[in-house]
Amino acid sequence: MHSVKAKILHDGATIKQNTYVNFKDGKIDSISPKPKGELLGEFEFLTPAFIDPHCHIGMFRGGEPPEEADVNDAMDSILPLVDALDGVQMDDPAFRNSIENGVLYSCVLPGSANIIGGMSAVIKNYASNTNKAFIRSAGLKSAFGFNTRDRSSNERKGKRASTRMGCLAILRSELQKVLDTKKSADLDRGQQVLRDLLNKKLTLRCHAHKTDDIAAVIRLKKEFDIRVTIEHALNVATEDVFAELADLDIPVIYGPIDGIGPKCELKDMDWRNVGPLVKSGVEFGWMSDHDVNPQSNLLISTRHLLRFGFSKSDAIRKITLDNAKIIGLDDIVGSLKKGKLASFICWDGDPFDLGSKPLAVFAEGKEIQQMATQ
Repeated sequence: MHSVKAKILHDGATIKQNTYVNFKDGKIDSISPKPKGELLGEFEFLTPAFIDPHCHIGMFRGGEPPEEADVNDAMDSILPLVDALDGVQMDDPAFRNSIENGVLYSCVLPGSANIIGGMSAVIKNYASNTNKAFIRSAGLKSAFGFNTRDRSSNERKGKRASTRMGCLAILRSELQKVLDTKKSADLDRGQQVLRDLLNKKLTLRCHAHKTDDIAAVIRLKKEFDIRVTIEHALNVATEDVFAELADLDIPVIYGPIDGIGPKCELKDMDWRNVGPLVKSGVEFGWMSDHDVNPQSNLLISTRHLLRFGFSKSDAIRKITLDNAKIIGLDDIVGSLKKGKLASFICWDGDPFDLGSKPLAVFAEGKEIQQMATQ
């Protein structure tokens, strides 16, 4: 048994003072007013490890040219058998920066160039290879909007559409084919994945920025009775859109808030749009979309939540427990509770103070990072 002391503990749900995190065999044993094991250190602040619910870390890799990225495959527009895990390389130097800043878990998704881009992969940023990193899938990536259209490039192969209308038509057609096939034996492996989506065994993770792209997702959800999330939503500037998503129990994975809008569908992107998101009451997570924004800056980006009434504890919860819940990871991480992984960050001060830094990072009870002094 080992213990660490926190003067202030943000456990992912509540705040405690002058308390100890006790852990053994990689998991939390208890949170108590006294240590139950060997004391490894005392720290000003302790928070759970941070979780990024939407990123492309390990796919867009630091120091490599764009043509070597593994984020979008061009062989077709419907790719249910593509798996993001197969595109991740753990030698991406971004993983080190993420770990130094306490981001230990990532949901990696294919990019948004295809109507169905493939399966997501929740991984441990601190693992040595992708087999050791993989935890589970968290849904099937889909994209709505400009990126799926193919008007000018001849690099993309297979069945493609040049308009939003065409993209939705292709997706509806593929889903309807699966519904119309009575015998499972007549479905190929890709169609079996779509069958799992239609049977609500999978969630469709929908890239969508604009209000009417989100409206199209809602129509598709109602038509085929599927589970969906909205990813990004940065061009939404009114509360009613988010309120409708709340009424339909559709979560939003929001961001990347500090990015720059490089296309027309992001012309209204603004940090002020966080206000309607917060006021609507919709369930939402908070992403980096690495490499659009560095994943290591995930905590820094939550400062926008503080502008709209979030407490510091609520902001930390957003990138810990709330993110974990949306991607189905809250059974093992997201808060410091008995039985969960002993993955946490030890700070020398308030994490929201510009000069504060992690002094140590623990993953599954092992100290994997000490703050470099030079």
